[in-house]
Amino acid sequence: MPRYLIVRLGALGDILHALPVAAALRRARPDAAIDWIVDRRHRALVDMCPLVDEVVAVDGRRLRGNDGWLAARRRLRGARYDAALDVQGLLKSGVIARASGAREVVGFDTLHLRERAARLFYTRQAFAPRGPHVIDRNLTVVEALDFDIDDRREIVLEPPPASPAVGEFARGRASGFALLNAGGNWPNKRWPAERFGAVAGRVRERTGLHSLVLWGPGDERLAATVVASSVGAAALAPETTLADVMHLARAASVVVSGDTGPLHLAAAVGAPCVGIYGPTDPARNGPWSPYDISLSRHAICECSHQRRCRAPRWCLDDLGVEEVVEAVVERLRRGRESA
Repeated sequence: MPRYLIVRLGALGDILHALPVAAALRRARPDAAIDWIVDRRHRALVDMCPLVDEVVAVDGRRLRGNDGWLAARRRLRGARYDAALDVQGLLKSGVIARASGAREVVGFDTLHLRERAARLFYTRQAFAPRGPHVIDRNLTVVEALDFDIDDRREIVLEPPPASPAVGEFARGRASGFALLNAGGNWPNKRWPAERFGAVAGRVRERTGLHSLVLWGPGDERLAATVVASSVGAAALAPETTLADVMHLARAASVVVSGDTGPLHLAAAVGAPCVGIYGPTDPARNGPWSPYDISLSRHAICECSHQRRCRAPRWCLDDLGVEEVVEAVVERLRRGRESA
């Protein structure tokens, strides 16, 4: 039986955009075993993909122990992989792919590597991607194994049931709701919480939809600000797991978020999305449905792909509430047409 290893340690959105690699491998070799090595903080997401046979979760801070690097290396070498596919493009991920003992180690071409030294650990490099999206780039590592693949951006996830609180909320909102997410790891990506609140108020006026505000660890105050600024049009979501976010996104009439994990989860499960993009390019990592809308200021951003803005004027400050509201209304219209 052929056996393949996918190397993508994190983060949430990047793992989601690498999941089509598992789908392409499965289509090319239905008889293969497909394993994935991931940082243990993100294991729950890979565990939801039924196309992955074994998940190797590693604690990147530990050398020894059951979830340390040495134990992971022993486990990988014992699997005797036909190929390891580095879908991260870092020196660290290249070392891991080679340390697995795989007969072939495949990575991106030099132009698309995040750290060029990673190429020293590859036996094959992929060709340039067919399209602009990061998923297109990721799929090139499968094509480099001489498999004939198509351009499908297929993400297969089977989340466990929603928590009781989330399930009860979704059942009680059969008429629909907007799901808002103002959080994000990069301060440069976060559109102001007060404007999200204003969007909730205007969306209720225009469409009758109330909003639910997502929050994660450390985002409680940000989410509370959205609710307080919404003039009663938004409520705070219950504490959620990854699976809960997916269930809420599937139930939502529309999801509005910056470039962060919840938006990518929503796009992955086919939820109607409105994305807000400043320092990053939605053509590269935004929702890919032709019905979705990305409001971008990337073309005028002076701090492209930087966590904090150092320009005289922050590019997303140019994005007003009414522009987002109009995008939400248009995305709702498209959703009804495509249903």
